[in-house]
Parts: sequence; structure tokens; C-alpha cells
Amino acid sequence: MALPHWKIGRALGIPIYVHASWFVVFLFVTSSLATGYLPDMLPGLSIPRYWGMGGIAALLLFLSVLLHELGHSYVALRYQIPIRQITLFIFGGMAHMGKEPPSPRAELLIAMAGPLVSLILGAVCLGGAMVMDHLFAQPGLQGLLVLGSLLGLVNVQLGLFNLIPGFPLDGGRVLRAGLWAWNKDFNRATSQASLVGLGFGVALGLIGAVVTVWNWSGALGQSLATNGGWLIFIGLFLFSAALASRRQAARQTAMASLTVRQVMVHRVVTLLPDMTVQDAVDRYFVTQGFGGFPVCEGGQLLGVVTVRDVHALPIGLWPLRHVREIMRQASPALCIPPDWPVMQAMDRMGQSGLDRLVVMENEEIVGLVTQSAIAHFLQLHKA
Repeated sequence: MALPHWKIGRALGIPIYVHASWFVVFLFVTSSLATGYLPDMLPGLSIPRYWGMGGIAALLLFLSVLLHELGHSYVALRYQIPIRQITLFIFGGMAHMGKEPPSPRAELLIAMAGPLVSLILGAVCLGGAMVMDHLFAQPGLQGLLVLGSLLGLVNVQLGLFNLIPGFPLDGGRVLRAGLWAWNKDFNRATSQASLVGLGFGVALGLIGAVVTVWNWSGALGQSLATNGGWLIFIGLFLFSAALASRRQAARQTAMASLTVRQVMVHRVVTLLPDMTVQDAVDRYFVTQGFGGFPVCEGGQLLGVVTVRDVHALPIGLWPLRHVREIMRQASPALCIPPDWPVMQAMDRMGQSGLDRLVVMENEEIVGLVTQSAIAHFLQLHKA
């Protein structure tokens, strides 16, 4: 069962969500700071104050992660790439892009924007802490100095860690941009960068396992043992994400050679625009079992009506309304030729919000291409 997430605001017009797993790492970071780091750096304070400072520091750390993702998003928006949302979760944050970058240059700049923001934040925080320590060396400011140093170090670590050249980390996206520019094949570059990501995932997991074993032997402290567990966790996450990306690239490579003609539904049933919605449901939707039908009159395509359009109309009005009143009007976005690549058809469906397109050839309907038909074809030919 998928864990819930909640919207907490917007930035750059992008919805910001917090995943339920974020609260786990928030409590862990707060606890680690309140019971370990802060007492060591600022001895003599009360326990509630340590916890309060730990909570504030954890929130600021995640604000840094959000700014990192907004760096990616800002550059992506400059390239007309929609950002559906930014989600904060247990491993940090993720900007959900609506489509892939249009060029290796765009991929490079989008990937580098996040680490650059983190490194700049780190430099500003560390520089500010050093200036305050030099000019205003007062006991009352020690808490701010410690907090500034902590934020600076974590942002520098965040920026450098994301530059590891293993996809889907930012460094892996930089690697993909270079491979894409070199071999002119986006899916091949993704597969190659993901393979490097698999290697780094295994390496991080092995390092974490070694650290954990050393701790069991008593050679390391408890804090390093905790780091070993996190390295194993991050390694597993990176390995699984890279594996999923590699499989996705393989699917897209296989689909790159497919045309709409190969996957379309050839037997097309059309509806008349003046029939009632009730007749359409009884005679076509129920008996044929299709999720939508083109609406034609005199050989001319007028639109498409789907199950969603029918459900949007109260059932009591079905006998009173006609198909032409609820159909989606025909438009250039609704029609494609049969020789289009399947990937291009899927992009069209994603951009227009449609789950089916009418295939036209010589101004005649020759088929329908639907998301379910594409999925069915791939399932049958997955071997």
C-alpha cells in the first residue's frame, strides 16, 4: 500500500508535497542532533533546548533539500519542461518532471543546477559562520555558529554526494548528458549511466556492510555504525532506482521501432452524434466493451466520446442528452497518422490528456490507438 503525502505549499508555481516517510527521517535527524551532535558542540544546555534546536536544524536541512530541487526545477522550467510537483521524502527530495530534457545541454544544466545551489548554500553558511566567529565571538552566538557550520557542511556534502556519477543521482544525469551527446542515443545513454548507478549502489552497500561488521567487532564507534546502516540503505535505494531506469530505457528502446500501425485497433466502431447517451451505453459501451468511440457523420469525424464523458453526465439525463453534447470535439490533437512512432503517440496522449487517438490515413479512419492497446501489445511481446 502506497504511503500518503500532503501538500504544504507552492514555489515557482510548483506544488510542494511531504511524503509520510519524511517524518521518519525528520525524527531521526532531530534525535541524532539533540542527543549527540548538539550536546557535544554546546555542552551545558537543557534537554528541551537541545531538542528544540535539533528540530529547527532538521527543518532548515530539509529547506536546503527543497532549494536543491527548486534549482533543478527552475532550469527545467526555462526549457519548457513542466514540473508536476516536488516531494520531500525519506531520501531527501524529488522534482517530478513532466517530460525528458530536449537535448544533452538541457540535461546537463538541469542536473548541475541542484548541486550548484547546495554548494552555494554551503559556502554562504560556512562563510557566514566564520565571519560571525571572527567578528562577534560572543557566548550567546555559539548556537548560531554551530547551526551555520552544520548547515554549511551538510549542504556541501549534499552537493558533492549528488555529483557521484551514478544514475539517477545528479552526477549520473551529467554522465547521461555526456553519453547522449557522444552517441546521439538518449535511451542508450540512460542504460549506460544506469549501469554505473548499479555499480555505485553495490559499492555503497558493501562499504556500509563492512562498517557495520567492524562495529560489531568493537573497532568503531556507535555513530559510525549508524552511518554504515544508512550507507546500506542508500546503496539499496540507488541500486533499485538505477535498475528501474535501466529497464525503462530497455522498454523505450524496444518501443522506438514500433509504429502506430503495429499497435492500433483496426476494427473501429463509430457512433452517430444524434443518438442518445442511453442508446450509446446500451448498444455500444456495454455490448462492445470499449472505453471510447469515435463519433462520425457522413464519413466525417466529429469527435470522441469515452466512458469518462458518460460518467460525467448524471444517469438520469442519459435518455435526454445526445452524444454530440458530451463528446470531445475533433481537433488536430485528436488525430495521428498510422506511421507515427508509438513513443510520439504516447507523448501526444500525455500532452493532450487523452487515453486514445484516432488514426487517420487519406482522411479516413483506419484505427484507434489507446494506452491499453499499447500496454497489451507490449505485454504480449515482452519476451
